[in-house]
Amino acid sequence: MSGGEVFDIDCVQCPRLAAFLATVRQEHPGYHARPVPPFGDAQAQLLVVGLAPGMHGANRTGRPFTGDYAGILLYETLYKYGFADRVGTADPDDGLTLVGCRISNAVKCLPPANKPNPDEIKRCNQYLAAELTACPPRAVLALGRIAHDAVLMALGLKASGYRFGHHAVHDLPDGLRLYDSYHCSRYNTQTRRLTTDMFEAVFADIAAYLGR
Repeated sequence: MSGGEVFDIDCVQCPRLAAFLATVRQEHPGYHARPVPPFGDAQAQLLVVGLAPGMHGANRTGRPFTGDYAGILLYETLYKYGFADRVGTADPDDGLTLVGCRISNAVKCLPPANKPNPDEIKRCNQYLAAELTACPPRAVLALGRIAHDAVLMALGLKASGYRFGHHAVHDLPDGLRLYDSYHCSRYNTQTRRLTTDMFEAVFADIAAYLGR
């Protein structure tokens, strides 16, 4: 990869992830099973950052949060607050358009057991850093602590200065505002660690900040 690229579908810089995806492609020949590109407006005011593609979600469809349980709440909420023109479906060819919003992940490849290693997060961070520079957004929503830390790493900021917490808000240099939320995963929503009302409250604040 040359410096400054926001995405490389042929990236194999993480040996463990590249080997795992090669196995997945053999077992599921119809799956995307490669690095998953960001989705949405290239000049978005809001960048949503998740953890990594899910096995039968983005790893299958090639679009972030599309086809897995976590995407249901995310895309419904994006639509409710005017960041999408429709709710969307599990089909990446459904015509869904994001409005002033872009979705990416801290790690672009499916990790075994949904757990990327620290070195993989660090290696993939170059893409997130390039994306933040190319966009650049006014607000970033980090879904979970790993995404939160990855955003700070991409900006060259120390995580110790910005503590993760659900509905926490951090004013970063250059006028960027970082919002935190628990990840909208099946586990978090079914255990009610994250409710729809809690998630929507974060988006209400973001929409107000952006004047939506």
